Parts: sequence; structure tokens; C-alpha cells
Amino acid sequence: MTSECRVAVLAGDGIGPEVTREAIKVLAAADRRFGLGLTFVEASIGGAAIDAVGSALPDETLALCRSSQAVLLGAVGGPRWDHLPGDA
Repeated sequence: MTSECRVAVLAGDGIGPEVTREAIKVLAAADRRFGLGLTFVEASIGGAAIDAVGSALPDETLALCRSSQAVLLGAVGGPRWDHLPGDA
């Protein structure tokens, strides 16, 4: 029996959600084949997080990443958020 391997999934912005969705399919297939014990937990980052909670890296996202064994990060940012200060 394998131990759990939690993967924090941070889809991000633009093409990020599409790319991470496909990456999860590949990882899930490897998990089924080799019994890796993967679980995927999503959190927001980048522009999507700014729009939702006002921070590009919410405390909840950072905590999830720290408590996970792996992080799958998609594309982050875009023209819509380029004008914001770096600490947004």
C-alpha cells in the first residue's frame, strides 16, 4: 500500500487551467498504473486569486503548498493584472 502524495494544483490564469487539467490527466493515469497514491487539491494563485480575494498568493494557497508533497503550477498573470503593484 502506498502512502498519500498530495499535489497542490494551482491552475493560475490564461492557458494555465487548460494545461494543468491535461497534466492532471497524465498524472492520474500514472497513479492508476503505478499506485502512486496521488490526491489533487486545487487552490487559487495569480490574477484569479487577486480577483477572488485581493492577493496573488493567498495565505490558504501558501499553507496548502507547504503541506503538500508536490505543487503543479500553471501559467500565472496576464495583461489584465500587469498594472498592479508587485505585492498585490
